Amino acid sequence: MRIGLFNRSVAPLSIAVVLILLCASLVMPQAHGRSPDVAGRYNVSGTNPDGGQYSGSLEIISRGSVYQFRWNAGTQYDGIGIRNGKFVAVAFASGSDGTGCGVVDYTIMKDGTLDGTWGYWGKTSSGTERATRISGRSLEGEYTATGTNLDGTRYQVKISVRSAASGYHFTWNNNSEGFGIRRGDNVAVGIGGERCGFVSYEIRQDGTLDGIWGGYGSERTGTENATR
Repeated sequence: MRIGLFNRSVAPLSIAVVLILLCASLVMPQAHGRSPDVAGRYNVSGTNPDGGQYSGSLEIISRGSVYQFRWNAGTQYDGIGIRNGKFVAVAFASGSDGTGCGVVDYTIMKDGTLDGTWGYWGKTSSGTERATRISGRSLEGEYTATGTNLDGTRYQVKISVRSAASGYHFTWNNNSEGFGIRRGDNVAVGIGGERCGFVSYEIRQDGTLDGIWGGYGSERTGTENATR
């Protein structure tokens, strides 16, 4: 804008300043906006828990309130992903059938409460779970939880969380077990036993996915970087 054209009049100059400020407010990026949508195709590179390197491709497909993850890195893998703010938690299995693999992603609240969303491979809806710590400290301890099933019905459950190797062992009293990775105030838990792996991705502002992954009871974890 050529502001100099209005230098002979105070009132038009004020109008020009207002217009400039208004335009600036419309184009300025939002520092605290939601991270980009994760659906799409990616190139991946990473390290295995033993230190070996790999590369391949990843396709993320929106399926209702969850995401389907398809990797091809020499071997095909298929998984279920749950988004929670700037994190995506994924459980996966080798091949195209991830039946039995599930994932829950919790936000750790300031009072120690775990506020989570969960899902299972092959389902397009997600459930919720909120766990209140009744004993223990930090993430470890005993919890009582209430939640919603995939069909909307309510449930109650008790959860035990223990430190284990590079993460945390979760045990629900409904015969479910999982292994979780904590990143700050987020913990991603893979469910389904030894055949199911898990990934905790942090979504960067440029859309890159920064991942930590492993298997049930992993003593070591791998890393994965996915770029569009």
